Amino acid sequence: MYALVEIKGKQYKALEGAQLTVDRFDKEPGDVLEFESVLMISDGDATEVGNPYVKGAKVTAVVNEQVKGKKITILKFKRRKGYRKKQGHRQKYSVLTVQDIQAK
Repeated sequence: MYALVEIKGKQYKALEGAQLTVDRFDKEPGDVLEFESVLMISDGDATEVGNPYVKGAKVTAVVNEQVKGKKITILKFKRRKGYRKKQGHRQKYSVLTVQDIQAK
């Protein structure tokens, strides 16, 4: 069984026991999160698509850890003007483990 779930404006495919790397939540490792914004549920035979969400469906996940992504370097440059600007960024993520997917 799997579900398509919307978390912070992005869509993820959630399988039971799978790990999802999503934008950071202000939660401690071990905290339980419940997502009711389930877009679709499929159990192999039957598929239920929501409009926009499936009513009564819920995905439960546990926060494993808080991690930082790969460093991204931003370089701005204008030729013949002496303008150069270098900036870096590391996005913060939460790693979730999907525990349970509940249909109606």
